Amino acid sequence: MRRLPVYFLLDTSGSMYGEPIQALNNALSGMISTLRSDPQALDSLWISIITFDREVREIVPLTELVTFQLPEITCPQSGPTNTGAGLDFVIQKVNQDVIKGSETQKGDWKPLLFLITDGKPSDIQLYREKVPEIKALNFGAVVGCAAGHLANDMMLKELTDNVVHLDAADSQTLKTFFKWVSETIEQGNKSQGTGESISLPPPPDEITIVI
Repeated sequence: MRRLPVYFLLDTSGSMYGEPIQALNNALSGMISTLRSDPQALDSLWISIITFDREVREIVPLTELVTFQLPEITCPQSGPTNTGAGLDFVIQKVNQDVIKGSETQKGDWKPLLFLITDGKPSDIQLYREKVPEIKALNFGAVVGCAAGHLANDMMLKELTDNVVHLDAADSQTLKTFFKWVSETIEQGNKSQGTGESISLPPPPDEITIVI
């Protein structure tokens, strides 16, 4: 089976400490359960989880949904938001992980990237250097999620046209967001064969599309 690689790049800087990181863990767990009920996702979906704060960590390397185990994600009580370093790590991983098509084999489907942050990059210069490199990787879709009133929509708009804003990083809002993410991934599974980029499903009321 051809794989659909999906990368989650998650902000775990100090501002996520406490309820937001708990809410994120619960919402991710719900999303994995939802995706496991989709036979097509079980056949082709591979997921990677990468976090960024002062450091960048690969929490789960690209793993097929069938064997995917979600560890508890933690964050420090304080620290910067090194989004640029996170993007740099994703670029390295996509170049290593994603199987390119050739005359003898079909490659993976175009990967998807979901970036979730509740702030703005502390390493703005590096972030801006990495944006064109991300765009050059030919993702099926890149979705930026600005969670909470301190998140910077416009920085995410530099990365992708697909930016959504959540009013809060609480349990209910994140749960709703990740339900929408699972619908987006399922949509991606269905549209991949056409070779087109994915059209995102309409979001629920709690999620604002940033124009």
